[in-house]
Amino acid sequence: MCHNSTEINRQLRKRGYRVTPQRQLILDAVCQLGKHVTPEAVYDQVHRIAPTLSRATVYRVLHFLTEQRILTMVHMADGRLAFEMAGPEPHHHLVCRSCDSLLELPHSVLRSFRQAMKSQYDFETDVSHVSFFGHCTDCHDSAGA
Repeated sequence: MCHNSTEINRQLRKRGYRVTPQRQLILDAVCQLGKHVTPEAVYDQVHRIAPTLSRATVYRVLHFLTEQRILTMVHMADGRLAFEMAGPEPHHHLVCRSCDSLLELPHSVLRSFRQAMKSQYDFETDVSHVSFFGHCTDCHDSAGA
């Protein structure tokens, strides 16, 4: 299992929430499916176990768990959303618009950006996740750009 149910339960209880059976099923599905899973894939996985669980509930729970910083939401090149378990340190993504590949970018890369926002604009950024869109090496090279 890729998540610590005890720790997640502690985090949610501390904030006045609990891990409901629906939330647990959805967390388990995200872990079983791996990184960058779509809500549709989560719904399909959960629906096999709990056929009465609605698609709307899956979407609501995914967004709730993202707000609680248990999951991270990733924007894909085609506009779809995907989710993954949040790690101890935030990370970001480089998303290829051609092949939809994702490269993970460490949070430290944005340190100078955050410092520039503070020094030039007196603006404190809350950067928990950013997706940068462009073209990966393979697609950039094959396009002859």
